[in-house]
Amino acid sequence: MGSDAEVALGVIRAVEERDGEKLFELYHEDVQLHEAPSLPYGGVVDGLSSLGEQLESAPENTWLGTWGPVQRTERERRFDPRVISEKDGEVVVLYHMRAVAPSGERLDSPVIGLYEVRDGKLARAQMFHFDTQAINAFLERAREANVSDAA
Repeated sequence: MGSDAEVALGVIRAVEERDGEKLFELYHEDVQLHEAPSLPYGGVVDGLSSLGEQLESAPENTWLGTWGPVQRTERERRFDPRVISEKDGEVVVLYHMRAVAPSGERLDSPVIGLYEVRDGKLARAQMFHFDTQAINAFLERAREANVSDAA
C-alpha cells in the first residue's frame, strides 16, 4: 500500500475517531468533499475555509451533525475500510456506514469512496452510497425516535 492510500485511510481513521484536528491536517487547502445531493448533508464542500464555516454556522447540516447522534459507540463509528485500488493519486476504498437509532434499529450500508491525493493531502473525496433512499429513511426514523424520546 502506497502513501496515497495511507492518506485516504488516515482520513477515514480520523473520521472514525472524530479527530477534527487530524482531519484538517490531512485535508488539502482546496479540498472538495462530494456527497449525494439527496443526503441531509449532501452536495459539495469546496475548500477548508468553507468546511470550517459550515461546521461553525450550521453543524447540524454537516456529516457529523447527521451521523453523530446515531454513531454513539466505537462499534457504529467503525468503517472497516478496504483499499480496492490505488493509482496515480487516486485511491478507491470500500467501507461501511453503520448506525443505530434510539429504537435499536441498525443500519449497515456499503460505500465506495473515490479519493484524490495531491501534495500528500486529501484534495478530493466523492462518496458513492449503495442506497441513499434507505439511508434517508433510516435517518428520518432515527430523528423521529429522538424527538419522541425528548418529549
